[in-house]
Amino acid sequence: MAERGLETLAHGPMKPVGLVDPTTGRTPYAVVQLRQEDHAATAYNLVGFQTRMTYPAQGVVFRMIPGLETAEIMRFGSVHRNTFVDSPKMLTPELELRALPGVYLAGQVTGVEGYVESAACGFACALMLAQRLRGEAVTPPPPTTALGGLLGHLQTPRDDFQPSNITWAHVAPWELPPGTKKRPAKRDKYELMAARALEHFDAWLPGVTAGLEAVTVVARECLAETVSAAACASC
Repeated sequence: MAERGLETLAHGPMKPVGLVDPTTGRTPYAVVQLRQEDHAATAYNLVGFQTRMTYPAQGVVFRMIPGLETAEIMRFGSVHRNTFVDSPKMLTPELELRALPGVYLAGQVTGVEGYVESAACGFACALMLAQRLRGEAVTPPPPTTALGGLLGHLQTPRDDFQPSNITWAHVAPWELPPGTKKRPAKRDKYELMAARALEHFDAWLPGVTAGLEAVTVVARECLAETVSAAACASC
């Protein structure tokens, strides 16, 4: 990202929106987030600092950050590698492996990016699996919702499938009501799409969660007790 321009990081992962220095009342130029790594609070992680800089360069640059001039760097940064499957080719719309029926994938390995997205993917997978175990037709979340948009991303074929966070581009586009010619402003359109998503989600959820009590199933000669979809999603 830094290669795109001098201001790129200040408008990206270091963007200081909503943060005010309590001692001066001023908004900083850029910020970095420190995340506590251990219970004793002796180590902190610089959040979002993947880098290809050499270790000596990191030692110089990171100590230029106010407050970190004398920091002891226990582990230098690197670029993490995502491991994920080519979901459009390998997974069904229910997140079941096409080559190994009965095996389901969820979370980051499917090609969703982010903590919330990964948890949401697991939640959706659990709900759809619960429907199948109850002998019901599986009803995926509407494409007008963020959850449906994520699953749609996992089913959209492309030559170079890559993980993605949820974006408005994944959600079904806003359609003008009949007789309306003026398109809403961008922010207003997103507000309308959000309201539509909540309405459609609230209509969809009761149908897939009705009767989610514990059931006993036999799978591959093993007796297993499945719990509610919410519990499955939290595992």
